[in-house]
Amino acid sequence: MTALRIAVAGGRGEMGGLVSAIAAARGHEVVSLSRRDGVDLLTGAGAAEALAGVDTVVDVLNGAGTGTTEGSRTFFGTTTKTLLAAEKAAGVRHHLAMSIVGIDRAPYDHYAGKVLQEQLIADGDVPWTIQRSTQWHSFPRYIYPRLKMGPIRVAPRARMQPVDPAEVAERLVDAVEHGPAGRATDLGGPEELNLADMVRIYARAIGDRGWMPTVSQPGDIGRAARSGVLLPGPDADLGTRTYTEWIAAVVAR
Repeated sequence: MTALRIAVAGGRGEMGGLVSAIAAARGHEVVSLSRRDGVDLLTGAGAAEALAGVDTVVDVLNGAGTGTTEGSRTFFGTTTKTLLAAEKAAGVRHHLAMSIVGIDRAPYDHYAGKVLQEQLIADGDVPWTIQRSTQWHSFPRYIYPRLKMGPIRVAPRARMQPVDPAEVAERLVDAVEHGPAGRATDLGGPEELNLADMVRIYARAIGDRGWMPTVSQPGDIGRAARSGVLLPGPDADLGTRTYTEWIAAVVAR
């Protein structure tokens, strides 16, 4: 495999770090696109310089303030347009974006911006791949601090089929090496779980033995999560590492 120069948008985040490490281990040169690296994809500052000589851009941006429909569409619309314009000018040959299974069936809040992102990529001039995955095993770790209500923490109800983030990162680097492929096969985890159970398992792993009642998240996104529309379809590829295996290896150490 010829070594490639890969730019990772969101390279300082969880998925960006995993993708960067795997790509570097396979002999590729990796450039991180983040504010810490002097690149602001909301304004475009530093993008042209960072993309010089880049073969592929991997967009794994998450984005603060994307919990509302308006905020999400603004963030992902702006950063995607910025990236695609800079890539076209720099002669980048492949734009690879990470996305989420089921967003077109639940185009609300954070997912609304991802729907727009996919549309912009598909309509753009840079050859592309979109890789959707289900929620990652690490999701409870991110939401745990926000689940406190008075003296207790709550456990939100949702149907999920979570996947190991390292397996998602491997899939993304495989896609870089394969080249533009349009909509790739969705990737899900090996088993369906309830988010409430996942949160409790995580809490116990970090020593929280408190009572955690199950609650239902309000609004469209909560109803969608409980309905199962965010689960992978029958044609999806499935990872192999279970949530409890991930907890044992990554959290309960």
